[in-house]
Amino acid sequence: MRRLPGDIVILGAAGKMGPSLAKRVKRASDLAGVKRRVIAVSRFSDSNLVGDLERARIETLRSDLLDRDAVQRLPLCENVLFISGRKFGSSDRPNLTWAMNTVVPANVALHYRNSKIVAFSTGNVYPPVPAGASGSVETDEPEPVGEYAQSCLGRERVFEYYSHECGTRCLLFRLNYAVDLRYGVLVDIARKVYAREPIHLAMGWFNAIWQGDANSYALRSLELCECPPRILNVTSPEKISVRDTADFFGHRFQRPPVFEGQEGERALLSNASVCHSLLGRPGVSLETLLEWVAHWVEIGGATLDKPTKFEVTDGRF
Repeated sequence: MRRLPGDIVILGAAGKMGPSLAKRVKRASDLAGVKRRVIAVSRFSDSNLVGDLERARIETLRSDLLDRDAVQRLPLCENVLFISGRKFGSSDRPNLTWAMNTVVPANVALHYRNSKIVAFSTGNVYPPVPAGASGSVETDEPEPVGEYAQSCLGRERVFEYYSHECGTRCLLFRLNYAVDLRYGVLVDIARKVYAREPIHLAMGWFNAIWQGDANSYALRSLELCECPPRILNVTSPEKISVRDTADFFGHRFQRPPVFEGQEGERALLSNASVCHSLLGRPGVSLETLLEWVAHWVEIGGATLDKPTKFEVTDGRF
């Protein structure tokens, strides 16, 4: 934060990661002794969230990013963290999914064409790989399965277009999957084991990373923005077995997991070795995450009630 000049705007700041990301940016700037505006932008349907962010001395602005005129009224900032997007329920309203994942980026990329932009994307733009492989790397060709993943590739292409046309420095932040105690693949599996609900094994392996580590990578990625855009896979160093994860929670809860089906031959996996070589390995290990999530579920901790649908194999979320 001492090296990074300028203000920072976070677009889509009311989602799963936005509030904690905004607070991390503000906290890091304060610790660095740097005075800068940290601006959180969203429609902010929850007024309690606005108050929470403002108590942390983060500016909040209500804006509909689908409205180009509204986006044009947003303050220009040297640094943009773009985390707006739509996944949950995307198969119910594919037209809205495409609008959120392609029209919004067009509005934003045009307005912030002279800024550095870290644009959140997803490992879903890659095809499933053999389960024994280490995962897709940044140089692999995208082959998205399903409309959600296709629209995410559309989002990337929009940022690429404006980078090419305007010289915008960007980084495409291909994340899968962030875990908070309130949501994420580990939480989904733990809750199913605790409730004695069946766990589908068709997508038998996955990646996961603590949300705090993902936020840290996103913030530090502002220094890695390039024209044309740099691509960065962001996830855990290891691939994680659904079966082994369920067995861990089953042991902790003294409730043997119930499985359905068998592991498929392919899985959606990413290789984040480039990220780890540039920015270091995640600070929170898988073992720690498992313990945290188990404790949270045992004590009845709050959840966002937004299943990741990690078990989906046809791309319909």
